Amino acid sequence: MNELPNHNIIKITGLVGILAAFLVGTGEFLLHYSPLGDYADDGQYVYLLQVSESRVTLGHFFAVIGAPLYLVGFWHMYLGLKPFGKIIPLVIFFVTAYGFIFGTIWIGSRASIVLLAQAHFAAEGADSEVLRRLMDFYILHSETLLEVTRVTTLLSSLAFIILVLTGKTLYPRWMAIFNPILLLISSFILFAVAPSIGKYTLPIALNVGYFIFFTLSTLQLAKVCKQQKLTGN
Repeated sequence: MNELPNHNIIKITGLVGILAAFLVGTGEFLLHYSPLGDYADDGQYVYLLQVSESRVTLGHFFAVIGAPLYLVGFWHMYLGLKPFGKIIPLVIFFVTAYGFIFGTIWIGSRASIVLLAQAHFAAEGADSEVLRRLMDFYILHSETLLEVTRVTTLLSSLAFIILVLTGKTLYPRWMAIFNPILLLISSFILFAVAPSIGKYTLPIALNVGYFIFFTLSTLQLAKVCKQQKLTGN
């Protein structure tokens, strides 16, 4: 096995990843949560109409402060995959980090669309048409950024599964099940079968997935590093 990562670095980077998921998840919940669970992506943003300005402000700053910390969490994942080889795990890190930068830009734009949607709902006539054009402009230039994050999360999760199943990483093979994209999909399934519960997790689905992933990853990698340090392997 390759050189073992520092035990403290494993723990610190993992905890920072958990913190990132918590902060961004809290921010997104404040920005997006709707008691009605009406999250249908119809371009009208109906689920944002009841979000107060104080929620928007608090949620915005929670999210934008936490989002860059995700990059530290992705480095934690890289350390867990590194024994497989330096190149492929590093490529996975860069792909994941690059995609999440798009997500960081997207989350920084959410405060604007909340107020735009509310203003459009209240407006009439020419004002309504102008606001609708602004919303369509937002959809094209900002919503598409999130798709990049989703695609790179899918690609990195598939790569994570393949590498972990080889048994040549620090992760136990069962961790392949708890990859970020599968955990993300689980939130959508939960909303479909139990909407009264799923309405709380769906608006923060990616953060819920990463919170679970980083928590399990930190526990497992810290355990493996400690055991191998004690045995001298």
